[in-house]
Amino acid sequence: MKKLIFLFLGLALTLGFSACHGVKPHDNNFDKSMLIGKWQEGSVFERYYDTVFERILPTGDTVQANGVTWDVADDINEAEGQLFIWTLTGSTLKQEHLGSFITVPKLYTVTTLDAHELVYNDDYGVKHFYIKVD
Repeated sequence: MKKLIFLFLGLALTLGFSACHGVKPHDNNFDKSMLIGKWQEGSVFERYYDTVFERILPTGDTVQANGVTWDVADDINEAEGQLFIWTLTGSTLKQEHLGSFITVPKLYTVTTLDAHELVYNDDYGVKHFYIKVD
């Protein structure tokens, strides 16, 4: 009887693990050109450029970026916003936020990207809903 129980237990474990084998996370190939423009979520804005630009920081350092984010609730405008370098590969949106001494990478999973809507999730389960405003 013990052998029969161990046999069924082993079979159940084998089937359980093999059922998950080969399952890949959803990875859409979103069109990068759809991301270009100005997006808004409440008082937070993000702008994605299709080319890299240079900006001189208050410290005198020059950085290159192709994106910027700002929050008008904090009385910050686009020219004062946080610069970042963005890449979109499949459904992975990477923003590398630039500072004088440090670069902070942020990874998001895009679930929706079209001419009017951008939705992405962060690793903490927070979902961001942006609408295109420019």
